[in-house]
Formats: sequence, structure tokens, C-alpha cells
Amino acid sequence: MINIGIIGLGFMAATHLKSYAKLPNARIAALCNASGRNLDGDFSKVAGNIGDKNPLRLDMSGIKAYRDYRELLADPGIDVVDICAPTFAHCELAIAALEAGKHVLCEKPVARDPAEARRIADAAAKARGIFMPALCIRFWPEYAWVKQAIDDGRFGKVLGARFRRVSEPPGWGNFMDGKRSGGALLDLHIHDVDFALHCFGKPKEIFAGGYPKVSGAIDHAMAQWTYEDGPSVQLEGGWAMAGGFGFNMSFTLNFERATVDFDIARGAEGLKLFETGQAPRVVTLEPSDGYVEELRYFLDCIETGRKPARVTAADAVTSVELCFAEEESIQTGRVVAVG
Repeated sequence: MINIGIIGLGFMAATHLKSYAKLPNARIAALCNASGRNLDGDFSKVAGNIGDKNPLRLDMSGIKAYRDYRELLADPGIDVVDICAPTFAHCELAIAALEAGKHVLCEKPVARDPAEARRIADAAAKARGIFMPALCIRFWPEYAWVKQAIDDGRFGKVLGARFRRVSEPPGWGNFMDGKRSGGALLDLHIHDVDFALHCFGKPKEIFAGGYPKVSGAIDHAMAQWTYEDGPSVQLEGGWAMAGGFGFNMSFTLNFERATVDFDIARGAEGLKLFETGQAPRVVTLEPSDGYVEELRYFLDCIETGRKPARVTAADAVTSVELCFAEEESIQTGRVVAVG
């Protein structure tokens, strides 16, 4: 069994707890929250924008509760530190956990700015424990399927791609202080920034528009990524929608011989394939949960002693850098050189 301590007890902690419960080699050994909130294991009032909505009440038998993260890091029985704390705390927590010899999973964005992200990556490179950023969309079934289609070339080259992730403002966590969270640009939009990076690498240039609405930071962004010899990539993301809109994520990829379209709002018919000369069809995938697969991969890396390759500390740094490039373009109205 791999003993896990979770720091930060909001929506993502509840999501991870539900996911760990589905993995036979995971054992929750400790919870930590400076405020004391949810240290009794009752997450029934914790809400989020996606995933299992069932209320969680954790049996705290045999689970230690800490308010000071240093006490958790000093516990020799903890193998993994899972950081679900607010973004502004990630750098301090991740580096301390790595220096304590723990394996570390850190929620996205890995840090509030590129400099802090690089500090974490440098610490991870020197640490004896394994570090992985929790960029879960790389493990989401529909996204993993289209990435495989890109890699194996089954539909030819990608000519164009559009990624969209929008919602009403979150009613949980510390997101409304944009100075600390980075707003929707850094917290929500970063998922598609990272996935586009995963699929196509760093662009040559970025041109973006956007605006603040609720956090004081960029709460809605629309970006065009340009490649020297690659697809036209558009990304839209934000939490500036009016109350009642809910949450939506989608993508459309135009290949040489097919179009792939995904929209989570379509439920079981979310992923559709349109191939030249064939009738449109729904792509049915094996039931899977992106959060569970992400954590399964992380624990497998620990058990086998190999550093994560599917998502790395360097990827997390680049994703933050690309978000900052978009922010620069939004603020200046100019094209920003990247690659």
C-alpha cells in the first residue's frame, strides 16, 4: 500500500479522495488543512464543476489530521504528498515535500508564475521522490483518444484544432482573488493550454484577447497559436459566463481525412467522428475516469520507480509560461513570440 497525505481540503481533495478509493494500492493516511476545514472527513458541502457529485463523508479511522503541513511532512508513514491547496501555496508546499523525501503530486497550475514553477521543477530534478503535476486532461478518455489519433496518423495530419472550456464563476475555493489564483486564465484555461502543448508542442507565436470580470485577473481568454509548420490552433477558456450557465468543455479537430468533435454536453454521444466517405458515428470508449487514470499512472510510477513521462514538471512549467504569453498578448494587443 502507498500511504497518501493530502494537503488542502477543497473540491480537488474530495475528487482525489473519491479516485484513490478506486485504486487498490492507495491508502489515505493523513489530511492537512491549516484552517481545520473538513479535517473531520465530512466533505458533503464541497462542490465543483465536474466529476462525481455524490457527497463524501470519509471514515477517519486510522487517518491522521494535521493543521500544520510540517507535521505531516515529518510523519515517516507518509509516502505521497498530494497538494490540493490554493495555487499561491504550491511552491512552498511542493519544495518542502520534495526536500522531505516524499513523492509529490501537485494540482494545476503548478505555480502562480513561471519563476515559481521553475523553482519546483529544479527541486523535483534533485529530489529522490517522484514529482508529477496533476494535469488531468491528458488522461481524460476522449482527449487521450484524440491524442492517439494524432500520433498514429490514422486520419492524416491535423489542419486545425479548437479547444473550449467555459463556465460560470466558481462558487468554491480561493479563485476570486485573481492576484493569488491567476484567474480563469491560469486555473481553468490552462487545461487546454497544456493539452494543445501535449498534442502539438510549443507554438511559434501567440495572439490573444480577453478580459477580467470577477477575479481582477483574466477571466476569459481567446487565443490563436501559430506554428511554423503545423495546424491552426484556437483556444477559448474562462469562467465569465452568467450564473446558471454551468460548465462545458469541448474540442474540434480537423484532420486531412476526418473531423473529430467532442462536447461533454452530449453525454454518451460526446465524441463524434466524421470521416470522408463514411456515415458520421459516435465513438464509444471503454468507461474510464480521467482523475482515476491520472492517479493510477502516478502510483504506478512510484511502484516501478520510474519518473513520469506522460506529464512532467517541465510540461507544467511550459504550460504556465504559455498562459503568461497569452496574458502578455491580451494586455499589449500584440503578437507574442514563443518558440
